[in-house]
Amino acid sequence: MKIISWNVNGIRAIEKKGFLGWLNKENPDILCVQETKCHPEQLTDNLLKPNQYKTFWSAGEKKGYSGVAVFAKKEPENISTKIGKKEFDCEGRNLILDFGEFVLFNIYFPNGGAGNKRVPYKMKFYDQFLKVVKSFQKKGKNVVICGDVNTAHTEIDLARPKNNQENTGFLPEERAWITKFTKEGYVDTFRQFYPHESGHYTYWDYKTAARTRNVGWRLDYFFVNEEFLPKVKSSFIFKDVLGSDHCPIGIEIK
Repeated sequence: MKIISWNVNGIRAIEKKGFLGWLNKENPDILCVQETKCHPEQLTDNLLKPNQYKTFWSAGEKKGYSGVAVFAKKEPENISTKIGKKEFDCEGRNLILDFGEFVLFNIYFPNGGAGNKRVPYKMKFYDQFLKVVKSFQKKGKNVVICGDVNTAHTEIDLARPKNNQENTGFLPEERAWITKFTKEGYVDTFRQFYPHESGHYTYWDYKTAARTRNVGWRLDYFFVNEEFLPKVKSSFIFKDVLGSDHCPIGIEIK
């Protein structure tokens, strides 16, 4: 089984850049997208009902902002768009789908915002999310967590760590939360296969043409619980796939 995650930075925009052709060619069993920036009624039937896929959407109260979606070949047993607090459930950041073998979390985690103004909100979101993930684990569920986490964990996860120590996405408290998350038993699958390699990024700033110089950040992740890790055959980054300021990432499950 192949699962892909991609912050598309506007699904209506990326549809015009060959998104559906790419989806058909890559043919994942599940595709999770973030930052759709739409409500379902704004979309074409080609996006809502692509060949062989069922689609599931979560949109925020504010139009043109945030939003996540899942394209899946298999119908989930249960679907939720909430992590339990209105302040975190009103922006369309969450899709939780129970596929039986595992519960899939497709999450668009908050950005800390200009001047780091939203960092407190982001940290509270992180903590509430962790409570929800642990609640599924207590029920004996395996979990697969993907999305734009909006934080680079370690210095090898961004090109210029020294220049960004006071910027959201690489603040000590943001990085410490990911460390805490991994210590709770959730494994960063990419680092499981490539523990020490630098230069692997998933986001590049448009304004500075950073992608051409590979001045990037690894902000997008797949995590799984430790018990499920033996099922993960590979973890990868599609660094050459264009269309967004992020590129897709993926895992393959036995």
